[in-house]
Amino acid sequence: RAIAQEAGVSVGNAYYYFAGKEHLIQGFYDRLAAEHRVAIREVLDRETELEARLAGVLKVWLDIATPYHEFAVQFFKNAADPDSPLSPFSEESEHARVEAISVHREVLAGATKTKVPEELRDVLPELMWLSQMGLVLYWIFDRTEGRERSYRLAERGARLTARGVSLARFRVLRPLVREVHELFTDFLPGMTKVLPTPGKSS
Repeated sequence: RAIAQEAGVSVGNAYYYFAGKEHLIQGFYDRLAAEHRVAIREVLDRETELEARLAGVLKVWLDIATPYHEFAVQFFKNAADPDSPLSPFSEESEHARVEAISVHREVLAGATKTKVPEELRDVLPELMWLSQMGLVLYWIFDRTEGRERSYRLAERGARLTARGVSLARFRVLRPLVREVHELFTDFLPGMTKVLPTPGKSS
């Protein structure tokens, strides 16, 4: 109902274009991702530092998602179910998930002063996407004016991520990155079907 209202159509007309509620919400996710892809272009074309690129991409997502915050909790109720096709880790969400991860891959690739070890080029974008999922969850329940704390979290998270990626160039720390990757792979529903074998080179 909330999506139909945002689109300016009746619930009946909305379902004319989609097979059911899940398909309707998935379509909304795809639309949000497409808008994000377009909006981040300016950030990625302008910034070359990893922290600035990542912070910009995350804050642009918050900007785009702002009009939908009122009913975001309803989405979370569906997405939090590991058996739901709306779960970020479901097969049905694969396209949106791959697109989101590719954004972070581009964030890394364009950070000209940051050297990413070849063995971590697949792992790091996926971990960055997972951290974005954490930001989204925080944003859903953020009640500060203008979601100010979510924007601060995006900035501080980007700073921490940039430092972590920079440290990952040291061979002695790479096993730690892979260990974190394995942790998510082993314990998050569906992750074993999504991510490659830890340590696999691209």
